[in-house]
Amino acid sequence: PPRSTLFPYTTLFRSIKIKEEMNLLEQDIMYLPGVGPRRKDLLNNELGVATYGDLLEYFPYKYVDRTKIYRISELTGDMPFVQIKGHILSFESHELSPRKKRLVAHFTDGTTICDLVWFNGVSYAAKTYLIGREYVVFGKPGVYNGRIQFTHPDLDDASQLQLNDMGMQPYYVTTERMKKAGVTSRSVEKLTKTLIGKLSQTLPETLPPYITGPLHLISRDEALRKIHYPKTVEDTQRARLRLKFEELFYVQLNILRYASDHRRKYRGYVFGKIGDRFNGFYAHHLPFALTNAQKRVMHEIREDVRSGRQMNRLLQGDVGSGKTLVALMAMLIALDNGFQACIMAPTEILAEQHLQTIQAFLQGMEVRCELLTGIVKGKQRKAVLEGLADGSVDILVGTHAVIEETVQFCRLGLAVVDEQHRFGVAQRAKLWAKSSNPPHILVMTATPIPRTLAMTIYGDLDVSVIDELPPGRKPIVTLHKYDNQLTSLYQGIRKQIQQGRQAYIVFPVIKESEKKDLKDLESGFEALKEVFPDLRLSRVHGKMKSKEKEEEMRRFVSGETQILVATTVIEVGVNVPNASVMVILDAQRFGLSQLHQLRGRVGRGAKQSFCILVTKYELSRETRKRIDIMCETNDGFEIAEADLKLRGPGDLEGTQQSGMAFDLKIADIVRDGQLVQMAREQAQKIIDADPTCDRPEYAMLWERLRALRKTNVNWAAIS
Repeated sequence: PPRSTLFPYTTLFRSIKIKEEMNLLEQDIMYLPGVGPRRKDLLNNELGVATYGDLLEYFPYKYVDRTKIYRISELTGDMPFVQIKGHILSFESHELSPRKKRLVAHFTDGTTICDLVWFNGVSYAAKTYLIGREYVVFGKPGVYNGRIQFTHPDLDDASQLQLNDMGMQPYYVTTERMKKAGVTSRSVEKLTKTLIGKLSQTLPETLPPYITGPLHLISRDEALRKIHYPKTVEDTQRARLRLKFEELFYVQLNILRYASDHRRKYRGYVFGKIGDRFNGFYAHHLPFALTNAQKRVMHEIREDVRSGRQMNRLLQGDVGSGKTLVALMAMLIALDNGFQACIMAPTEILAEQHLQTIQAFLQGMEVRCELLTGIVKGKQRKAVLEGLADGSVDILVGTHAVIEETVQFCRLGLAVVDEQHRFGVAQRAKLWAKSSNPPHILVMTATPIPRTLAMTIYGDLDVSVIDELPPGRKPIVTLHKYDNQLTSLYQGIRKQIQQGRQAYIVFPVIKESEKKDLKDLESGFEALKEVFPDLRLSRVHGKMKSKEKEEEMRRFVSGETQILVATTVIEVGVNVPNASVMVILDAQRFGLSQLHQLRGRVGRGAKQSFCILVTKYELSRETRKRIDIMCETNDGFEIAEADLKLRGPGDLEGTQQSGMAFDLKIADIVRDGQLVQMAREQAQKIIDADPTCDRPEYAMLWERLRALRKTNVNWAAIS
């Protein structure tokens, strides 16, 4: 029969085969020979390995070449893991304490003698290993009393070991608790070998030939076997390439499928006109000319909101690049088309500052802006809620209070979410209930996101970037100082304050007991009052009551106090153009992105601003590199890329951060950037060819995706 008529049957057989494999791989790990109830609990609690499939996908982190046998006479104490072949000449035992022994086996390969030493499992080694029998010894050589010795080596009976089949030995991450229970990397290796032995049939393929063929990827079955038991370095490389690509491909397919569904299913409000409010603001209230980057982003937003599809756009821009102004202009377009708009911020301080900024921009215009946070209560709160319901409130600025059930809009057309990583996905989902049709969504972040990370976490969003600062802004000068230079540093702060400026001094912790080796805010605040007896100081930290914090911030914003002593609570949401100095104590304790965010609190006015990173003198190489990067560049994207390489991408799993439904087990979105791009291109081809996920030739992919997904909630359509 024609090949096309076979699709339903081949799909059915493939589906049955995948299900058979899934049944075996879903088997409880307890029933694998060598595990049992005690080891099951250990593997589950320590590694998250609960099934055969979990073990198969618990990949080695490194390999050691076991294809070569060394002579003892060739060994030195600084060599990596090696293997030798010979026999035990004799044992001797040494009492270390009433309950502790040291067992030494004198071992020879015919050229010379070395020692095999055990401090643990002494009785087991003495009973198991026999004098005169030939063994292959594997371990790391050291030198003790002029003689080569191996401590706790692996011994295999040479008569039962096929040396030609050994190849590269895998090493698996194990925890201290596992090691104490006798479950080592070698134990995991043996369990994996047992499991692979049980997989007598070829594991079914999860990528079709039209993907694996052109990319020259080996089969999934071959990759899973070779990742655990490679013969050569090339085997490990090919296996890792295949498994990394597959992992990234399904992540991207999931993201792009969500985005495609979203575009097809959710129609957006059409903002068809630019009216009096937008034009009046642009002509009479715009405080300065837009940068080319702001104009480009406004054009992208304009195209989205008049297209008839719901906008889901991520707006990236460094601190001070003018994101709030762009968001306001987008909200004015919503107002011109008969809709309301809201902006949701993560903190009360930031919400209040957004309101103040927007009201200052709109002064003299007939636009009603209101605030809704936890501190808005009683008659004031009631008036705001009524205004939202009857449509008289045009723009609402608030915190998570915006998504409470009591808040009902008349006609919400645009929702702006600021610093969205601080909101859980489920919180953002509640915005949908505020409108009969999903509102347009504009997500803003001042945390620059490297391209590979953005493709993975925010892959379903269209991305706009404001990559230039408004004219007149001077780059912040960043300096590195040591603890013993504080006196001259304080003199510099005093000079700035005498010129009418203000300063931040950031401490890493609040109280001394939190971290013994770090400067703390409480004692530091008292010391600073002695250093600056003639100046007024404020202090802010996360454990203060909301009213106290607000009052202290108000005093600093209004200029009543000249120095704000704080923890990282000011990382986001403080806008004081008069502040020109940011001092960060124990700067070595902060990540690059956090240092960049703190630095962004200054440099908001026309005057020259300074950021001083204070550290102890002894720094690790990585820390010194971080500090140097901060001093060399103000480019947030360059810093974010460096931070990602130094610290890794963190947790991509869970609704709190990203809503992604995958754990990356082998791929690394930092180091595998080219693979991320390749996987995305392949996934986009599938989406373009089968947007409704119902063509039989792609059934394998959709079946596999359903098996991999951990949730059916369309989180990506929300963010």
